[in-house]
Amino acid sequence: MSTLLQSYVQGRWHTAPDEGAPLLSAVDGHEVARISSTGVDVPGMIDYARTVGGPALAALTFHERAAALKTLAMTLTAGKAEFYALSAETGATERDSAIDIDGGFGTLLSYASKARRELPDDTVYLDGGLEQLGRKGTFFGQHIYTSRRGVAVQINAFNFPVWGFLEKLAPAFIAGVPSIVKPASQSAYLTELVFRRIIESGLLPEGSVQLLCGSARGVLDHLGGQDSVAFTGSADTAATLRAHPNIVSAGVRFNAEADSLNASILGSDVTSGSAEFDLFVKQLVTEMTVKAGQKCTAIRRAFVPEHLVDDVVSATSARLGKVVVGAPGADGVTMGALASLEQRDEVLKSVRVLTKSVRIVHGDPDLVDVAGADATAGAFLSPILLRCDDRTATEPHDVEAFGPVSTVIGYRDNADVIELVARGQGSLVASLVTADSAIAREIVLGLAPHHGRVLVLNSENARESTGHGSPLPVLVHGGPGRAGGGEELGGIRGVLHHMQRTAIQGTPNILTAVGRRWVPGADRIEGDVHPFRKNLAELVLGDTIVGGPRQVTLADIGHFAEFTGDTFYAHTDPDAAAANPLFGGIVAHGYLVVSLAAGLFVDPAPGPVLANFGVDSLRFLTPVKADDTLTVTLTAKQITPRTGADYGEVRWDALVANQNGDAVATYDVLTLVAKPNGDDE
Repeated sequence: MSTLLQSYVQGRWHTAPDEGAPLLSAVDGHEVARISSTGVDVPGMIDYARTVGGPALAALTFHERAAALKTLAMTLTAGKAEFYALSAETGATERDSAIDIDGGFGTLLSYASKARRELPDDTVYLDGGLEQLGRKGTFFGQHIYTSRRGVAVQINAFNFPVWGFLEKLAPAFIAGVPSIVKPASQSAYLTELVFRRIIESGLLPEGSVQLLCGSARGVLDHLGGQDSVAFTGSADTAATLRAHPNIVSAGVRFNAEADSLNASILGSDVTSGSAEFDLFVKQLVTEMTVKAGQKCTAIRRAFVPEHLVDDVVSATSARLGKVVVGAPGADGVTMGALASLEQRDEVLKSVRVLTKSVRIVHGDPDLVDVAGADATAGAFLSPILLRCDDRTATEPHDVEAFGPVSTVIGYRDNADVIELVARGQGSLVASLVTADSAIAREIVLGLAPHHGRVLVLNSENARESTGHGSPLPVLVHGGPGRAGGGEELGGIRGVLHHMQRTAIQGTPNILTAVGRRWVPGADRIEGDVHPFRKNLAELVLGDTIVGGPRQVTLADIGHFAEFTGDTFYAHTDPDAAAANPLFGGIVAHGYLVVSLAAGLFVDPAPGPVLANFGVDSLRFLTPVKADDTLTVTLTAKQITPRTGADYGEVRWDALVANQNGDAVATYDVLTLVAKPNGDDE
């Protein structure tokens, strides 16, 4: 008997007491492993995640969590050869495995990078700016995000046993929420192997990840309002889970990625044989054959101008004729097997329904030439191209054959194709191949309400395009309606999905303490030591330097205009400037004001401040006229250490005011400040 997969429960590996169900190779039908969840303490898993994993993650900052993910991704990548070898049993070619395995590790790296760049080295994320709630400046509001005190349960599909769980794990982990991973049984042996290496690495806090191999029965019964479920699978199963009494009554967050009749459109500007025509055909064949068409983002409907249907069918058939189906690794093989014989039978069942209104123009559902394997033992299927000439047909817009199957459909004009695509009732992705910007705008805006992502492809971006079927960590993955109505990934949006947004109301000092970002009106600290003489550990929020006054003369304005070449009339032509209702006479350049302000607060000697690397949110509020006097107040607003570096970032609030106390400019100054003694902790 083959190895019985284990679950990882409450900090230890659990072996079911029974023999489990066999999991067969998609290539030759031999038994790869067995699976069972008998004896798993599901309530205990959930409690362990909340009481052990949650507190451990909550104690780490966003940057610390990111560092752990980065190291994990690099560790897994170094040992990926064994994952590739086992992935072949799922029917995946080397190209398919790269999308799943390397794609998963790349998603970890992407989230680690974005978290370091876009989130603070803290456990609180500030959402938007301050809202002044009172007239006197003592009462403000601020939205914040904090980690929810629950567990993220993920129920995954069979087609991406590595990427599928890592793309859900990464944002939850960065958010500080522990995960329970439930892989689809068909390919769970690959998930279990990768998960085993994660646990062996010791890089993630105890309780932050657990694995449930086998049935997920009973999991939803024990979830509460702090928990979430991320499901990938069929629309029918999603509907059943979404209606679970506990999901409904307890307010459990439920995110679904379900069936999707994704579309690709050939623009009406494209001619047969052109670069865009070839791109359309190549992309269609790629999406039909990668992972043997077992991708939730694969092209199921190919929409083509009516006069080009014959040409597209001919060109696509010719390219499909070069596809070699067979065992992964066998000479010349470009498409592997489906995940199982049962999955192949499901695809054939869908094809039979589709052919009620469409006809097969390439491929044979009952016959396939297989290289390097027995066609009768493995889950092999020929790529099947269908053609629909019946505009009233419903099947192409209702039935998804989750395999190497796509239907070519003709359309009349832009409005027509937008309406036809919408019959799919919501999809994850659509693509449009066109070089015409006007066509692109009309169709993109028509598609957007029905799709989570739209790719516009042409010869200009083809070399860099990641393709129709590639979800990216920085872009949302999900879609409305039939596609499940959920969103995953999307960069930091995916992290915030696992966090609670709360509106905090209080004084400037309270909001400064909660958000660790100085709020105007909070206490300022003016001491004997210039803030620029303090290293990162010595600086505190509210440290302030007041510089000035400095009078701005007409000579200053004229010199700046001549020196920079900025001779805009408001700075050089008294009559024209006087006629402008905003100025009423010669005014100083805004950048002159900022430059003079820097001269009022900068400490010139070498010291902890290493560099100024930018200015944010610069606004010029009141014109500065000749002989006005400027004073600048610079206050330490946010202090962010950089892990692994001997410096950190300091954001300073800059307020420049005139002799009447009116604000003439406000902005944030960004500096790099050294840690004490080169400390990188």
